[in-house]
Amino acid sequence: MKLRFPRPRGRRLLAATAAVAVLAGAGTWTVASATGGDPPVHREDRLIPMPEAPDSRDTVRVDTSFFTSGPAGDRRPAVLLAHGFGGSKDDLRDQAEELARSGYAVLTWSARGFGRSGGRIALNDPDREVADVSRLLDWLAKRPEVRLDAAGDPRVGIAGGSYGGAVALLAAGHDKRVDAIAPQITYWNLGDALFPADVFKKLWAGIFFTTGSTTTGPTSTGTDGKADARPAGAGCGRFEKSLCEMYERVAVAGRPDAAARALLERRSPSAVADRIKVPTLLVQGQNDSLFPLDQSDAAAEAIRRNGAPVAVDWIAGGHDSGTSSEAGRVERRTRAWFDRYLKGDEHTGTGPAFRVSRTGGIDTTDGRARMRAATAGRYPGLRNEAHTVALTGREQSFGNPAGATPPAISAVPGIGAVSQLSGLGLGVSLDFPGQYARFDSDKLTEGVRVTGSPTARVKVASDSGEAVLFAKVYDVGPGGQQVLPGQLVTPVRVGDAKDGRTVELRLPAIDHTFEAGHRMRLVLAATDLGYASPARPATYTVSLAGGGDGGGLSVPTAPDVRTGSAGLPWWTWGLPAGAALVAAAVLLTGRRRTAVPAPDPALAEVPLQITGLSKRYAKSADRYAVRDLSFRVERGQVLGLLGPNGAGKTTTLRMLMGLIRPDAGEIRVFGHAIRPGAPVLSRVGAFVEGAGFLPHLSGRANLDLYWRATGRPAGDAHLEEALEIAGLGSALDRAVRTYSQGMRQRLAIAQAMLGLPDLLILDEPANGLDPPQIREMREVMIRYAAAGRTVIVSSHLLAEVEQSCTHLVVMDRGRLVSAGPVAEIVGSGDTLLVGVEGRLSEVTVDKVAALPGVASAVATDEGLLVRLDGASAPELLVELVRLEIPVASVGPHRRLEDAFLTLIGGSA
Repeated sequence: MKLRFPRPRGRRLLAATAAVAVLAGAGTWTVASATGGDPPVHREDRLIPMPEAPDSRDTVRVDTSFFTSGPAGDRRPAVLLAHGFGGSKDDLRDQAEELARSGYAVLTWSARGFGRSGGRIALNDPDREVADVSRLLDWLAKRPEVRLDAAGDPRVGIAGGSYGGAVALLAAGHDKRVDAIAPQITYWNLGDALFPADVFKKLWAGIFFTTGSTTTGPTSTGTDGKADARPAGAGCGRFEKSLCEMYERVAVAGRPDAAARALLERRSPSAVADRIKVPTLLVQGQNDSLFPLDQSDAAAEAIRRNGAPVAVDWIAGGHDSGTSSEAGRVERRTRAWFDRYLKGDEHTGTGPAFRVSRTGGIDTTDGRARMRAATAGRYPGLRNEAHTVALTGREQSFGNPAGATPPAISAVPGIGAVSQLSGLGLGVSLDFPGQYARFDSDKLTEGVRVTGSPTARVKVASDSGEAVLFAKVYDVGPGGQQVLPGQLVTPVRVGDAKDGRTVELRLPAIDHTFEAGHRMRLVLAATDLGYASPARPATYTVSLAGGGDGGGLSVPTAPDVRTGSAGLPWWTWGLPAGAALVAAAVLLTGRRRTAVPAPDPALAEVPLQITGLSKRYAKSADRYAVRDLSFRVERGQVLGLLGPNGAGKTTTLRMLMGLIRPDAGEIRVFGHAIRPGAPVLSRVGAFVEGAGFLPHLSGRANLDLYWRATGRPAGDAHLEEALEIAGLGSALDRAVRTYSQGMRQRLAIAQAMLGLPDLLILDEPANGLDPPQIREMREVMIRYAAAGRTVIVSSHLLAEVEQSCTHLVVMDRGRLVSAGPVAEIVGSGDTLLVGVEGRLSEVTVDKVAALPGVASAVATDEGLLVRLDGASAPELLVELVRLEIPVASVGPHRRLEDAFLTLIGGSA
């Protein structure tokens, strides 16, 4: 929501004066905002001075915003909203305004080192950031809008995510005035989170510290009122010097030391575990390699021991993939939690003691994963109702490569959205041969839902005396495809392993179903991209600890956690109700006809013209299946419609046939605008997404039945001409159930050609055909267009399109990429094939793509395909030599496949 400032001229001076006062830290600035019929929300911004450290005369200014709604004299509970690492109070404005309208006084602030606040980042130091929260409570206690439990004691709750979630837990442990908290996707022990099993989580730690090291700003204000901008150390940015030095020390050594762990543990909620005694809603992400589920598990166990109410909510998402898909639900549950424990509303439902979001398939209307809730009346923990699944595998030896390179890949921040779909058989993971051991179960006879942390016992030996391993459990499908649930791994450091040691592996906590017919696969890898591994090469030997070649994987099943029944789709009641309303409208008002644009005489001989065509996904305002598409098709052309999956080809064809309506733009066939049931569609024959035939009838009988259903004269069918072009011969009189796939395809095309339509549309006509049948299909299309008609064919078989089509339209992500004759697109002078010696790295390819005058660069088996956009071939050659690329040849490419990959940037 954007603030809209009042415009009257008489208030300009007042507003300017208030703004200056805020910037000076000596006053407040109050504004009001509202949308529609919502009550206005008043916001007051203030820079509040805080001691830089205990007993320090220096101060830092913390930037705050205070939100209220309703009568100023009414006292109400307060909520502090804390932002995540790298953010600021501005990230929380919408949530703050919503809570204010719900009857709370809401205070947001930018933590030290972030936004407009001064000071240095101390990672929730109890003497700095946590002490700041206590002083904010002091400030709230003096506000007339805030309800008090006692003098100086406001009724207050704290909510926040990640960094902000940790400060909520810490504040509850350090200040008894906090009444309820709702931390999200945060840590319980930061030392364990960044140094699990004493293995350095280098990728996340690097992101963590780099985020705070790239900004500089005011740090503190001395007694003379001037900002102190003394550097904390080279490359530290806004971090406290001790933290910066700790990170650099650990990053160089590749492993944590005792001082590093102690420094982080002092800043962790676990340090005050016995003092957190307030109602706590713990929200943790299932796709989170930074702060996994075991962090909230430890928090839940500790707070429950203290006797406080605790609810645990495992959401879809986390630091790896974001939390936007459930943000609204989590905010509503947080508000209900505060309604119960701050307002004292005992009738408010706070939700189950345990809830987990499970993937329930794909919503075909918008392509997003559908979520279903599973709940239980108590939190099951991570080892509830464990069952043993037998594993087999011999003793295996593998290597830790020199420099720990190349590393295996599990979770990668920024691409983790894929991990959210691991329940659907999608994922990104990679293990290099010779760098891991694996142990498989037999095929499961029934599905197993794993909810919690599996465990296994293995024996590990290392010729260096120490091993660092990364354990994970794959879900292996019947075809051998494997998916890593949540993209999560568990690191383990094994010392004194010269002669072998037996260790128990506690694998990542997950909520995942291993379907019947699948296998469980335990993998122990020597490396992982997200972690630091020993740089010195070593040989590891691993075996199952069960003896011989057998052992077991102990998997928690939590049978009391049950998935709720899916609600009835809206259309089960909506369609009958809608039908009744439509019937009533027809009876009362009579039938109305939608105005159809008049035919365009100038396009009377043009088979197809599409102008500005757009179609959004259902329930989406900004996600398009087709967007601003325009092209034209002339008589006698065989037009190939190309694009990767999801490019919008079939959606375009369905709009062309009047099956679905576009959101914008226009389709004209022979000058007539297309609408459902438009008469001009009688000049269009189509075969889209397969054709259905009655198997007991002959091919001829099926065609005759279809034509009679159109209601048109039998003489207009031109059945013999269509059959001659399709080339079915005597097979036409046999039952369709005896047809091969190729014959069925040709019968479907004959059906589309009945009446010899002037425009023939074929969607993937060669599906399931063998090479001779594909050649016959190609000849059918060429013969049909030879008589002056037009064919549009959508296909993935680029070689066939190149041989059968005269023109092309290339789409990608719903948009037009290129259109024109095949020869022009395939042989265009702006695309070069650069032959190279060996295979180029992705980094090198990206460098070529970034060169001035280069539109794209894609690596192929034959070399590097480069599309020029202003640069000449000699200029490109000079740049390739400068980049030290071993060029063997340069010339124009001649294959449609290469042109297609170049046009779409290799995304297919």
